[in-house]
Amino acid sequence: MRISSKGRLALLLAAALPLTALAQSFPTKPITFIVPFAAGSATDQIGRAIGQGVTEQTGHAVVIENKPGASAMIGAAAGARAAPDGYTVLITTNTTHAANEHLYKSLTYQPVKDFAPISLLGKGGQIMVVNPNSQAKTVGDFLAQAKKSPGKLSFGSGSSSSRIAGELLQQMAGVQLLHVPYKSNPLAVTDLLGGQIDMMITDTATGLPQVKSGKLRALGVTGTARSPLAPDVPTIAEAGVPGYEMGYWFAAYAPAGTPPDVVKRLNELLVKATKTKPAQQFYAQTGTDAATSTPDELAAFQQAESKKWGDIIKKAGIQPE
Repeated sequence: MRISSKGRLALLLAAALPLTALAQSFPTKPITFIVPFAAGSATDQIGRAIGQGVTEQTGHAVVIENKPGASAMIGAAAGARAAPDGYTVLITTNTTHAANEHLYKSLTYQPVKDFAPISLLGKGGQIMVVNPNSQAKTVGDFLAQAKKSPGKLSFGSGSSSSRIAGELLQQMAGVQLLHVPYKSNPLAVTDLLGGQIDMMITDTATGLPQVKSGKLRALGVTGTARSPLAPDVPTIAEAGVPGYEMGYWFAAYAPAGTPPDVVKRLNELLVKATKTKPAQQFYAQTGTDAATSTPDELAAFQQAESKKWGDIIKKAGIQPE
């Protein structure tokens, strides 16, 4: 039996209707945001802020699942294995999608193949902090101590961004520090507060509140300009390491195979959520720049960032574990 051109068009439209209808009605139940870092981390904070914005739009709750550990690979793998129906979203950073593939010989997930990019969510800087009892009052003081005792002073990190910031400091300043890994930056901050480690370079969202409360001392920030939230804290570059710069970014991903219309709907929800009060408060309080994108733009950005981070890791002489 021959089907007319009009008939073929009708069949195509009918086939497309289920996906279109799904996207238009999405979501019809709570969405889960997997955060591959601990509660209290910057990624957790932005995930909760964006989640509130999504709930305001849809009337459905957003559930935060923190799955820290193994340099965020536990959470990333969980996000990759989730059902590709739009109801599980990975809220993550360059740690899982730009750095880890250059730091580890084998991953429990594939940063490109296993995910459908949704949108960038923000970009931020970091802050170098020490215990208030530290003899180091400046970046120069800390580096002088490190040069006197190679390998004796330690730095903690709970993310690849934090670790690479410390590795880059060693490389550019010509010092040797002992790296102490943690499941998340807040856990490293706890040990820094207790004097178990000597220094860390953490995201501003995690470190600045401790500085403002007097529990930690800030030595420098990693950006090219001083943070408006801490104008008295110099950049690490101006404090003695010319050319030093490091930052991080947040983004959202769905599992590979998520229908394109659902990804588009998630993109709309998340981009609008960045403009809501909870997200705007997060950006303002942490010095994070709001940044969004289309799925295709995030894919291209991720590719460029992976090359950039790979080059930094290689120049730092870090061998994949």
